[in-house]
Amino acid sequence: MAKIRIYQLAKELGMTNEELLELLDQMGVAYKSHASTLSEEDAEAVRELVKEQRGLQEKLAEEERRKALPRRPPVVVIMGHVDHGKTTLLDYLRKSRIAEKEAGGITQHVGAFEVKTPQGTVVFIDTPGHEAFTTIRQRGAKVADIAVIVIAADDGIMPQTDEAIAHAKAAGAKIVFALNKMDLPQADPDRVKRQLMERGFVPEEYGGDAIVVPISAKTGQGVQDLLEMILLIAELEDYRADPNAEPKGVILESKLDKQAGIIANMLVQEGTFRVGDYVVAGEVYGRIRAMMDADGNQRKETGPGSAVQVLGFQELPHAGDVVEWVPDLEAAKEITEERKEERKAREEAEKERRPRTMADLLRTLQEEGQKEVNLILRADTQGSLEAIQHILAKESTEEVKINVLLAQVGAPTESDVLLAQTANAAILAFGVNPSGAVKKAAENKGVLLKTFRIIYDLIDEVRAMVKGQKEPIYKEEILGRAEVRAIFRLPGGKQVAGCMVTQGKVVRSAEVRVLRKGEEIWKGKMASLKRFKEDVREVAQGYECGIGLEGFDDFQEGDIIEAFQMVEVPA
Repeated sequence: MAKIRIYQLAKELGMTNEELLELLDQMGVAYKSHASTLSEEDAEAVRELVKEQRGLQEKLAEEERRKALPRRPPVVVIMGHVDHGKTTLLDYLRKSRIAEKEAGGITQHVGAFEVKTPQGTVVFIDTPGHEAFTTIRQRGAKVADIAVIVIAADDGIMPQTDEAIAHAKAAGAKIVFALNKMDLPQADPDRVKRQLMERGFVPEEYGGDAIVVPISAKTGQGVQDLLEMILLIAELEDYRADPNAEPKGVILESKLDKQAGIIANMLVQEGTFRVGDYVVAGEVYGRIRAMMDADGNQRKETGPGSAVQVLGFQELPHAGDVVEWVPDLEAAKEITEERKEERKAREEAEKERRPRTMADLLRTLQEEGQKEVNLILRADTQGSLEAIQHILAKESTEEVKINVLLAQVGAPTESDVLLAQTANAAILAFGVNPSGAVKKAAENKGVLLKTFRIIYDLIDEVRAMVKGQKEPIYKEEILGRAEVRAIFRLPGGKQVAGCMVTQGKVVRSAEVRVLRKGEEIWKGKMASLKRFKEDVREVAQGYECGIGLEGFDDFQEGDIIEAFQMVEVPA
């Protein structure tokens, strides 16, 4: 086994001899001096330890650097079922904010607004609705840190509530449940909490970690508690941003104004944008001519956690486009042209790769190394839905998890397609048919959408998905053995073995090994298999044959050539 001198290893690792000798003392490795040799095993152990220590040092240095950055306010999106009070809560928060300002202050709609409290500031995105939120998420921008899911205490969890929860989870946002309409006599918060527990969200008061805050968006009851809970999460998560980093933001909305031209609402996430900066957002570029905050004030510059209206884009950017700083107009034009070309090439490639079948979807999941099967279930009745979920619960394995993002009665919707695209999920429908528009949306976005009439056909489909995600286990199966009885030299100098098949059969396509006195001396593939002068695919026990191997011809009489294949062990 190769050895290495201590001073050579020190040089390789960029250490002094003294540093390495000290490390060897700590490890209990014996040596005489820096000229002593280490076994390859000890040297590798040193390399691993140094790598681990340096990784830890880098991690600590990065954490120290991050902790030196200023905190930024948490960014919150409000979602929930229609009529459960999303807009009322946003209006209450917006009014409470406006009331703090001097009378006559102008309020701009910039896509987000700040609420200042004694405990800190919270930024609310005022574009309610999980479809808008998910559209932004699909473009690669993580906008909200926290999602407040509003549930009416008199109505309970409804289909769009489940959708909002699924979209928030898919985006990786922390979830807070706001039980609204607590001022109504028919409010039943305990019922809502039971419904949440049925979905795996156990409220803190019952020993779980789901945050549930009772409020009334109409009267303001509990809203301060909600803000305090949001700020507590922000403190625990320790949101920070570097105002001196290269500026980065995200487009929340954009519109064409008859007088001002193109107006984009932007949330700043990193760095500081300034008037005069060149920026790109997706395939659009511009130069910031003016910025205005939610209070109607002109801003010369704006840092992390702030939302502003921006004038200066040449075309309308899309919601969710990431805004990046670029040094000049030439760079802006070059980057956006490159992106247009890349998009066209990507669209062409995606046409070929769209998962039209289960096999296509499995191939995509395997390429991405995904070890969970994400599903959206739709069924004709609640009973069917429960039966399917009950069976699927037994199909998850330690290796592959079945993750039901959403399970609802009714036909698949375009919102389902959005969620499926974001979370790389399949939509499986039982006893219901999607509309033409939904089918087209699924096809355009490369989402697998399948309908079933028999529950067990659906279950078999899921089993195939799970099986496709498992690492297959193989075992070796011996096909046959041949004994070398004679050795023949070919005109080119290569040797072949004249053999007698003594067991099973020897197959041309199989893998083979050469055994000498019971020890394996070579393993590989056959180059040729002949009976007399004819090429054959296999030779059975009791027959003679000539065998040539790829990369080996040092045969001896009495060698055994063993043919074998690797077969998958059934799950």
